[in-house]
Amino acid sequence: MTYATFYCITLGCAKNEVDTDRMRARLLDAGFVEGESIEDAQVVLINTCSFLASATSESIETILGIAAASEDLDASVPLIMCGCVPSRYGEELAKELPEVAAFVTVEEEERIVEVVCDVLGLDDGLMESQESALRTVEGTSAYVKISDGCDRFCTFCAIPFIRGRYASRPPREICDEVQALMEGGVREIVLIGQDTGVWGCDLEGEKDLAWLLNEVARVVRPFDGWVRVLYLQPEGMTQRLVAALRDIPEVLPYIDIPIQHCCASVLRKMGRSGSREELQALFARLREEIPNLVLRTTGLVGFPSETEEDFCQLIDFVEEQEFDYTSVFAYSAEEGTAAALMDGQVDEETKLDRAQRLMDVAEQLGFASTASHVGETVDVIVDGVEQTDDGFEFVGHAWFQAPDCDGAVHIAEGEASVGDIVRCRLVDSFCYELIGVPVSIDQEDGVER
Repeated sequence: MTYATFYCITLGCAKNEVDTDRMRARLLDAGFVEGESIEDAQVVLINTCSFLASATSESIETILGIAAASEDLDASVPLIMCGCVPSRYGEELAKELPEVAAFVTVEEEERIVEVVCDVLGLDDGLMESQESALRTVEGTSAYVKISDGCDRFCTFCAIPFIRGRYASRPPREICDEVQALMEGGVREIVLIGQDTGVWGCDLEGEKDLAWLLNEVARVVRPFDGWVRVLYLQPEGMTQRLVAALRDIPEVLPYIDIPIQHCCASVLRKMGRSGSREELQALFARLREEIPNLVLRTTGLVGFPSETEEDFCQLIDFVEEQEFDYTSVFAYSAEEGTAAALMDGQVDEETKLDRAQRLMDVAEQLGFASTASHVGETVDVIVDGVEQTDDGFEFVGHAWFQAPDCDGAVHIAEGEASVGDIVRCRLVDSFCYELIGVPVSIDQEDGVER
């Protein structure tokens, strides 16, 4: 039975995209129809982010903007706020945001059909409940959450208060979801979580991320698929995991390790372990043991009491390590976190200046890393087609580019369809982007490389 039309808006990270997709799948299975715009919808779901104060503000501004637009059109549509903002701020939101018809925390998202029916006055008793983890992804890459929550309690981060304690997702559920995604045409699985490296720590038996990678690889192998892992912490890089990243053909030698800083004193105040010397040793070991390794990291500047000397050490460390990709954040004093109460808060002007200086270094290194692939012949997953001044071109990504964040490969020649894997020679680069020209095996002297 078709009940009503809904429309989804997702704010924040890839983990939120997965949560939105699960809610979408439940609604579609229950008989609802997804609209192409807010104007088509009888109810709008906004999945919010609250990782930073700026993200919370964006979430609230989005809600208020939609409500104001609806009033101007004299076509008020019920709004349902989901995800991190309701999880973080709870009951106080109802008084602050009367424009919202219902609030759904992270833990309540499995009840989305019931909530939507309640908001629209529909009978949810006519629907069969869905116990499986449904997905609707139609693209070439799909994020798959393997855990939620976090036990680290870094002093700058509110995630444990929003998402709760660490919980590994059961392996059978993960593999079933991967199987369905691959059967639906996905070519790459990207495993994500708040802290992927400790997956399995709360499960019975001797299960860890290395074990899970082998299980997921078995699922994607018949489809010639790729597996990528994001959000690994330095402490999680065990020898078993390093061996899995090196030895399992389907798993890409791509590691995302958010170091945040390299100074031991700053890391201790952040509630994190390690030092510059320990990180140097870690990255040297990873590069020695994993051929052609690609490294992505994250730097956090302007943390309370960070001195100019501390910051310069971070700059020097990033330059020394020559990371392929580096994300940069200026510290934000988040309500409810320990760091927000610390002495030595750095002024906004200094934080923004340091963020820009680190970003300049990160881009210089990233552009050089991208250019270093020119001349290589690689497989490229075709993600889409774009219109340019010179006509249409295919846009895809190679193994060393995480989808949506590391740049792309542009292919202006040849024939292909979205989802195809095209063998290309990389002939030029600009910033994080590459130009690819399709080649045949004959053009590669008959040797696959």
